[in-house]
Amino acid sequence: MNISCRAVFVHVVHLCFALLLVPALCTAAAHAPAPLLPMKDFFRNFETTRFAISPDGTKLAFMKPWQQRMNIFVRDLSTGKETQVTHESVDSITGYLWKGSDTILFFKDSGGDENDHLWRVSVASGNALDLTPFPAVKAALTDDLKDDPDHILLELNKRDPRVFDVYRCNVKTGRLDLAAENPGDVVDWLSDHKGNIRVAVRSDGLTSELLYRQDESKPFEKLLSADFKNTLTPLMFSYDNKNIYMLTTLGTPDGKEHDTAALYVYDPEQRRFGAELFSHPDVDVSGLLASRKRKTITAAEYYTDKGHLHFFTAEDKQLYDRLKALLPDMEILVTGYDDAENNLILRTMNDRTPGAYYLYEKRTDHLQKLADVAPWIAPGRMAAMQPVTFTSRDNLTIHGYLTLPVGVPARNLPLIVLPHGGPQARDVWGFDREVQFLANRGAAVLQVNYRGSTGYGKRFTQAGFKQWGRKMQDDLTDGVRWLIAQGIADPKRVAIYGGSYGGYAALAGLAFTPDLYACGVSYVGPSNLFTLLETLPPYWEPERLREYEVIGDPEKDKDLLTAVSPIFHADNIKAPLFVAQGANDPRVNKAESEQIVAAVRRLGKDVVYMLKDNEGHGFQKEENRFDFYREMEAFFGKHLGLATEAGH
Repeated sequence: MNISCRAVFVHVVHLCFALLLVPALCTAAAHAPAPLLPMKDFFRNFETTRFAISPDGTKLAFMKPWQQRMNIFVRDLSTGKETQVTHESVDSITGYLWKGSDTILFFKDSGGDENDHLWRVSVASGNALDLTPFPAVKAALTDDLKDDPDHILLELNKRDPRVFDVYRCNVKTGRLDLAAENPGDVVDWLSDHKGNIRVAVRSDGLTSELLYRQDESKPFEKLLSADFKNTLTPLMFSYDNKNIYMLTTLGTPDGKEHDTAALYVYDPEQRRFGAELFSHPDVDVSGLLASRKRKTITAAEYYTDKGHLHFFTAEDKQLYDRLKALLPDMEILVTGYDDAENNLILRTMNDRTPGAYYLYEKRTDHLQKLADVAPWIAPGRMAAMQPVTFTSRDNLTIHGYLTLPVGVPARNLPLIVLPHGGPQARDVWGFDREVQFLANRGAAVLQVNYRGSTGYGKRFTQAGFKQWGRKMQDDLTDGVRWLIAQGIADPKRVAIYGGSYGGYAALAGLAFTPDLYACGVSYVGPSNLFTLLETLPPYWEPERLREYEVIGDPEKDKDLLTAVSPIFHADNIKAPLFVAQGANDPRVNKAESEQIVAAVRRLGKDVVYMLKDNEGHGFQKEENRFDFYREMEAFFGKHLGLATEAGH
């Protein structure tokens, strides 16, 4: 179960790529500690972010705060005039895209319920239309149909809340025409470059089948199948619409299953794989980049301790090298471009800065800085994030990241373990607001890609099956003991904090290793795996059997789920606990937090509870983030001795 986000294995970005140029990392120097920075500097809304250029290259859209909510603005590149396009004051806009050069489409939910509606807004007039005005219905983009000015392909679960049908949506009128009806078990759709739905992925939770049709007038036919332990992910059609680029761990020409997901091209008419395009022996291929203008794939993405690219074209490698020279010591993301692929939007960042946006014109080799994302963040005051590895008690190599406070000797430090959510996800290197905030308060921060995390091959992911609270938790414990043995962590000042699955891990840490942690924070974390599985969002229903295999079956594995649900072991918790929850959370119902809070309080133990009525799976509203991190700061100040603004 990916309780941090709806399961998405890979995202195909046309042309865009990440360029990683990383200075050598070192442990904290023994100089004066970094000055204590205001909590709000870490968690306030970014000043300007998410730039996107219009298809004709004449305008820039971007997001910035208005009345503490993120809204869309547009800048005319010829005049420099800026116009506020949206005026959302209740909930922030969660994402947007250009549809032509005069219209913007954006997504917005209500109070964190994740039932995103798709809106259209005119750049010229500001007139907006809700294209999906259906209560309790979630919208998701299938294909923005760049060559069709009037339509997009959109997934909606309005006919049946458990499954998503595909509609051809007229963005001018709001008319919806059914393009593909879900028979009840399709979990993914793929369109070709003409906007025809030609691939579907069917799943019963345990087995996935790849379905294909030559055109929309034909019925779907089964091409391939894989059990849930293997990868079979169609990414995109080739630009002639004949073949499918695919990530897979099986079915390849050599007849051997692979541990890591590799990139192949597949011929659906001949029903056979071509030669392998790229693989890595230690990690999965994570994405495929392509140029719509040149109609070719450009690079494959993969992530070891940091991100990397394998280029397929000399032109894109040359562009990589040029941008590397222009913006050294930064990770560079090409986040957008115009139709001519001449004007590129660049986002820079590294582990000590959230970075800036730039406009790069390829023809003239001109680079223009557009805005700093958070100009109040001084990179020199931030801490370096260092990739680390250690060996688990059963001899598994575990990867992660260690961040040490600036200017403090790396001896006997308070330590905060920060397990990622998912759990089928992974931590990555880069700027992390929470990590920097905690390091600035004087803590060492350990992020562990425990077994069950993704990206390191299927064996590593499968090693986490039915290991919630067991070996997955042991990996966190082993990381703590590793740092204690090195003298870096003070064994009396260790805390655990996480969100979603990480919140579960925090509760499990306090319940199952009560002598290890001085305190813990659970943020939208489940406490009872029985009730968690009972309250899955309806659109996760097709994957229920898979969750039973990965987490545990409430009937067949009753003893297991009882043993690893913190709610049934609340009497073991002796360290102070802080729990935070959004009332509208569709993934981890608020009862998950309320159960454990009530149980701990009945035992007369120390617990702080924060419930936000207008939030979901994580706090999106700036004022709620401030409340949460202010309370967390005071909590860690009291129980770990970390610095606080109040005590500074």
